[in-house]
Amino acid sequence: MTIMPRLTTEITPEGTDYETVCRVVELLTDDYRDQPGLEDIAARLGQSPTHLQRTFTRWAGLSPKAFLQAVTLDHAKRLLGQEGLPLLEASFELGLSGPGRLHDLFVTHEAMSPGEWKLRGGGLTIRYGFHPSPFGTALIMVTERGLAGLAFNDAGQERESFADMAGRWPNATYVEDIVATTPYAARIFEAERWEAEQPLRVVLIGSDFQVRVWQALLDIPMGRAETYSAIAGRIGQPKASRAVGAAIGRNPISFVVPCHRALGKSGALTGYHWGLTRKRAMLGWEAGKV
Repeated sequence: MTIMPRLTTEITPEGTDYETVCRVVELLTDDYRDQPGLEDIAARLGQSPTHLQRTFTRWAGLSPKAFLQAVTLDHAKRLLGQEGLPLLEASFELGLSGPGRLHDLFVTHEAMSPGEWKLRGGGLTIRYGFHPSPFGTALIMVTERGLAGLAFNDAGQERESFADMAGRWPNATYVEDIVATTPYAARIFEAERWEAEQPLRVVLIGSDFQVRVWQALLDIPMGRAETYSAIAGRIGQPKASRAVGAAIGRNPISFVVPCHRALGKSGALTGYHWGLTRKRAMLGWEAGKV
């Protein structure tokens, strides 16, 4: 496949909130055992503590101190072990989740037939566009049936993320169409537009097993998490944790189909196709919404 993406529109977000947040998340992740304070983090980033606090809170809805709890593995282990809480209740409680949710991202989904999937995109037109998002640049891919792909990348990595996604359906026809993808970007990343009455249409393109795993991910509420083994149990394959993990890693609709809510048995974040820092950022961002 020779098609490569063209950036015909300006996609640089106003300000540098995500870049700042990303650096804070990395510092908190690397040094969480030392419990770095706001002043120390700000000094390392060359910013004033007040400015950093405002930027981070504007983005996440949480202070850096509250966010720190979300990357403290020891705290998760205590919840899982000493307090005996089931993982669904314990993971990413971490002092963040309130008694009620502001919103879930309501999604209506359908799957392409096995025959359609075996064609590897043959006969399918996929329209794509790059958009600013709370988690870096988002690559959105849509078909006439709904959202089919959502990937993330840092600045300058657009070609790599496009090649990754397009390689999943190599026989499809790809058309850059920012007009077609813009309404999806607004629906996905503007929490006030998450409405059950107007659900986001999603089409799942994968094998039968992959689709069942992705459907199970959609059942995990925002602000919660589940283990790979729990997800395997959900689909009636309790011994297939490794295969479930592989299917989660191939989830083509990141964030909307919330593979970032899948954790290891210990509460560890384990891997994420678009980077662990981005996974931590997603979980923290969501925690600020619940």
